[in-house]
Amino acid sequence: MTAKDPHTPTIQVLERAFGLLDMLAAHEDPVSLKLISEQTGLHPSTAHRILNDLAIGRFVDRPQAGSYRLGMRLLELGNLVKARLDVRDAALAPMRELHKLTHQPVNLSMRQGDEIVYIERTFSERSGMQVVRAVGGRAPLHLTSVGKLFLAAEEPQRVRAYATRTGLTGHTRNSITDVQRLERELATVRAQGVARDDEELELGVRCMAAGIYDDAGKLLAGLSVSAPADRLEESWLEKVKTTAAQISTALGYQG
Repeated sequence: MTAKDPHTPTIQVLERAFGLLDMLAAHEDPVSLKLISEQTGLHPSTAHRILNDLAIGRFVDRPQAGSYRLGMRLLELGNLVKARLDVRDAALAPMRELHKLTHQPVNLSMRQGDEIVYIERTFSERSGMQVVRAVGGRAPLHLTSVGKLFLAAEEPQRVRAYATRTGLTGHTRNSITDVQRLERELATVRAQGVARDDEELELGVRCMAAGIYDDAGKLLAGLSVSAPADRLEESWLEKVKTTAAQISTALGYQG
């Protein structure tokens, strides 16, 4: 018995879906179901069923009945991956320099849905703070300094929709769990261009953050310094802003 290729999906329908996407990627113009069936070896009814499911997820478009092409969802996901990789590359060296100044964890985070996800972190064991949020870790927007940057960039109705959707669940006694208080906090963030977490996610830990913007002026990520509550220094704030601006410039942001 031949061992299965470890790079081959173990679920047949996924293997077929990947094959369909690869086939569509090889054609600039929409492709007929007949040609798709011929080139993939799938029965037309099987190909049709899988393509319909991919169309529901916007991974495939149907410009007209019986023809298919790659969908916009792939472009959206590709842009997210590109942005994540580009911002990490641009941020690493400045993050290390900021860490040398503060000797505290420096975090790079991006938004995914109603949470931020930590995509890079620079820290040392000497920081005196347990590293709780590892790379890949997630946290609610309203409880984090970077998350507040993203909420502050939203329209008021979207902020209220977020509050309704999440219930503004708190993690500590300092957590903001009231939408009016959150709106006041976000007004301050917009006015100052920076955001803070005052032991709202974890007791004993405070953070300060500034936004990182892409070449289109869109808020792409946030740079933050986290430290034990009694060690966070206000003098770091300007350096956080300067470092975030440096990274933004590297990504093509003109200010």
